[in-house]
Amino acid sequence: MKVYHGTDIVIEKPQITNRFKTLDFGEGFYTTENENQAQEFAVKVCKRRNSSFSPVVNCYEFNEDLTRFSVLKFDAPDEKWLDFVVERRKGIPIIEKYDLIIGPVANDDVFGTIILYEAGQLDKESAIKRFKVKRLYNQVLFCNKSVLSHLTFIKSYKVGG
Repeated sequence: MKVYHGTDIVIEKPQITNRFKTLDFGEGFYTTENENQAQEFAVKVCKRRNSSFSPVVNCYEFNEDLTRFSVLKFDAPDEKWLDFVVERRKGIPIIEKYDLIIGPVANDDVFGTIILYEAGQLDKESAIKRFKVKRLYNQVLFCNKSVLSHLTFIKSYKVGG
């Protein structure tokens, strides 16, 4: 599986360094199988950080058999996914230990719906219906050093160059 990580620096040796445990799936090294999504995220990172660096996409290969690892996979933005993402964004730690978590990303389009749901302005069914009309990309979270050691750096490139 080829995965991408968008940021403002080249990362040949990924590490688990998240300071923000309230991301969609919690702490880990976030990647996606969608190269365009990684490019867009790299641009957002540079803008958010007011970075003097250029947006960069890092490309990796993960050729391991997923059955060797503890994997939590969400195939769609369903009730289970919504509950999981809301808990992580609230900072509630994951009780189960996973090596990889794979599923839809709560991007900017989806985040507004999650905020309305958390505020009680949307019920769960209405929130999930809104997700169904969005084109959601996936994210692949490498949760620990052990699984991350199987990620092979291929290349990096500047977005737009």
